[in-house]
Amino acid sequence: MNTPIHPIYAPWGRFGLYTFLIDAPELAIVDTGVTATAEGVAQGLKQLGRSIEDVKWILLTHGHIDHLGGTVKLWEMTNRRAKVVIHADDADYLQRRRAHVENYLKLRARYIEDPEAEDKQTAMMSEAISGEMSPHVVVRGGETLDLGGVNVRVIHTPGHTDGSVSYLVEGQNDIFVGDAVQIHGAANGFPGYENPLSYRESLLKLQQLEPNRLFLGHPFRSAEGVAYEVELDFVKSAHVLQEALDIESRVSAAAMLPNGSSDSPYSPFERAAQAMNYSGDPRLEPSPFFTTMHGYMNS
Repeated sequence: MNTPIHPIYAPWGRFGLYTFLIDAPELAIVDTGVTATAEGVAQGLKQLGRSIEDVKWILLTHGHIDHLGGTVKLWEMTNRRAKVVIHADDADYLQRRRAHVENYLKLRARYIEDPEAEDKQTAMMSEAISGEMSPHVVVRGGETLDLGGVNVRVIHTPGHTDGSVSYLVEGQNDIFVGDAVQIHGAANGFPGYENPLSYRESLLKLQQLEPNRLFLGHPFRSAEGVAYEVELDFVKSAHVLQEALDIESRVSAAAMLPNGSSDSPYSPFERAAQAMNYSGDPRLEPSPFFTTMHGYMNS
């Protein structure tokens, strides 16, 4: 019998996140939402007949605030008994709020004229991240976690962040990818990844695994702007992975166009935006357009 998996919606601004309950003998939550959604996640568990106090594992797919912001609060609600798991390359995001601000300054701040940006980022991290802590289990990919007889394999799928991982439930080949499969992005309408080469390699790795079901962290969109469900069956998983690869190829070709400064909000990547027919606001956080273009420019 397959282990039940339940999505729990954690709303937050334009970027509602889906956390997931792996209903194994040792209950596991995949990702947490932000501080303000932690109570909602606990309530979602209660509606499923489960209690946050019984959760034994908190599995983080990567270090962005919408995926780990509520970790400390939820961990405390487990009476500090749950084991928090994250990849070594993203562990700093769990340990230091400041690491998120540093990431912003490194990747996106140079393209967005806002003298108050650092202060705004610092304030947002203080509110959205419920605390700082060290993980109990630091993974690098290839490990198997035993959830009381249900084995979950850790697959390193970098690109969106260096420490992005996917979790595969063995025996049923269900895979939680967080944001490792962007398709055409979520609310901002553009795929966001820091390392294009790693992102593509991760998509190919996931494609080779032929997932039975694919669980997305957000309702990512197709090239036509249609939102996918966060739980995809075998056929839709195969389609989405190929579509994500095709879109990455298009973005890569657009990114190769000459750069040039202008008054455009897309500057210096105005030609890339035109080639992709991208008309969204590139300045809205998490600014996937600038994050991704910066990745190609520096790869």
